Amino acid sequence: MTFKDIFKSSFLENVISVSVLDMVLALLLAFCVGLFIFFVYKKTFSGVMYSSSFGVTLVALTMITTLVILAVTSNIVLSLGMVGALSIVRFRTAIKEPLDIAFLFWSIAAGIVLAAGLIPLAVFGSVVIGIVLLVFVNRKSVTNPYIVVVECADAQSEKKAVSYLKEHTVKSVVKSKTARKGQIELNMEIRLKGDDTDFINTLSDMEGVGSAVLVSYNGDYMG
Repeated sequence: MTFKDIFKSSFLENVISVSVLDMVLALLLAFCVGLFIFFVYKKTFSGVMYSSSFGVTLVALTMITTLVILAVTSNIVLSLGMVGALSIVRFRTAIKEPLDIAFLFWSIAAGIVLAAGLIPLAVFGSVVIGIVLLVFVNRKSVTNPYIVVVECADAQSEKKAVSYLKEHTVKSVVKSKTARKGQIELNMEIRLKGDDTDFINTLSDMEGVGSAVLVSYNGDYMG
């Protein structure tokens, strides 16, 4: 084998199948779109524990997808090999938030569209998706729900506690009730009239009320 045979190798011919300018532009645009997706994810996050590593993953996933699609579109034979190689990949990380799945697919779709050369579609589509998520995910109810846990000694003190809560809240609904000998526990969903929570102190001091706990409810609920 001579140096001439080496330079005629099909492996070396693939080096120039994608121009340097195309690679730089595609990866740069993928990085910018990935940052935008990361920004939207950070602004719309409503879970318990924010993970910055997941946001970085969205940026990296956009660029990696662009890189893979650039390679696939440059060589038909390589595209068949990529399909076989990627089909054996399995992800074991559990997705806790359903909205995280949308962000993952958004990153992958943006990378595919950018690598295909449809830059206006990728940019315009990402902007529209980002606006929709910012509007609907951040849309909150005017009055946030709270859960009140009240321990009462008897039925009479229970009625007083329920009546008191109805007077000092916009809405109060009994969610669960546990009755034991000498003790009744109520779990009630309430909507506050304002930011004042001093009524809980008065409720706990009522005769027959052992304790009153106010908990902010951040889960999914119907407004």
